[in-house]
Amino acid sequence: MTTTPLRVVFFGTPEFAKTILEALVTAGHFVVACVCQPDKPKGRSPVPAPPPTKVFAQAHGIDVLQPTRLKTGDFPEWLESVNADVAVVAAYGRILPLRVLQAPRFGCINVHASLLPEYRGAAPIQRAILDGKSETGVTIMQMDEGLDTGAILLQKRVVITETDTSQSLHDKLAELGAAAAVEALNLAAHSRLTAVAQDESRATIAPLIHKEDGFVVWQQSAVHIHRLVRAMYPWPGVSTRHQGAVIKIFPFAQFDMTEVLNAKPGTVMEVSATGIRVACGVGTLVLTELQLEGRKRMPVKDFISGHKITVGEVLG
Repeated sequence: MTTTPLRVVFFGTPEFAKTILEALVTAGHFVVACVCQPDKPKGRSPVPAPPPTKVFAQAHGIDVLQPTRLKTGDFPEWLESVNADVAVVAAYGRILPLRVLQAPRFGCINVHASLLPEYRGAAPIQRAILDGKSETGVTIMQMDEGLDTGAILLQKRVVITETDTSQSLHDKLAELGAAAAVEALNLAAHSRLTAVAQDESRATIAPLIHKEDGFVVWQQSAVHIHRLVRAMYPWPGVSTRHQGAVIKIFPFAQFDMTEVLNAKPGTVMEVSATGIRVACGVGTLVLTELQLEGRKRMPVKDFISGHKITVGEVLG
């Protein structure tokens, strides 16, 4: 099937969205404008930085809009005036009002990083890893006024490996979502998309991740903590405490579900150049890369040369 170029208004802000925007441009669609969130400070700099989609759009001569209001003001009228065939939405960061949803000829379609109706909401990638899912995917959805409740137009699946982090899975899903969005637009142009209502009985929510979600509770199983470390990388990261200091744990930790008798969760069982073994509620976790607050990330053998951790101490 040959690609039929469509007039697209793109809504999206972070790196995930940029990958999809780039695919639409590469496929030959005419992107009328990129609508994204306002510039915000990044890291420790107080200077507002443009989001990735804005940087890409400006580099490719695409108009950029960063409206603070979507229901009122000039934006709804502008959207109705540009005669867009479709709006593609990916991690935009705001719920679209009905007037915006109805403005394009084919309405608004969303690229969501889960197999809906599972993991509706802001953090589907992290929640899938935390729950120990063996697969996830992307859904192309016809948007309605609800939170990720619209009809399913297309789905693509991907395996979650035991070494996947939120970052690696994000990258897989961004590429998969980009290909799915291009396919969906081509099907829409030829009137070959079929909308299937979501099964509400299977719906689950993926609420926003907060910084405090990254603190280890050693009473949990080693498997769960291993998933936590992977799910929270790179943000907010996973941390524990040792003698009042905050220590960040990195994803290359290893778990062992062998039961440890008479060991309080968080107890340091073994310290070596290859890792620090810590007792969990069930099993143990071997920490291989650590970072002391305010210092750089380093392998355990370098970490313990400057920060003494001894067998029998309790983390947390």
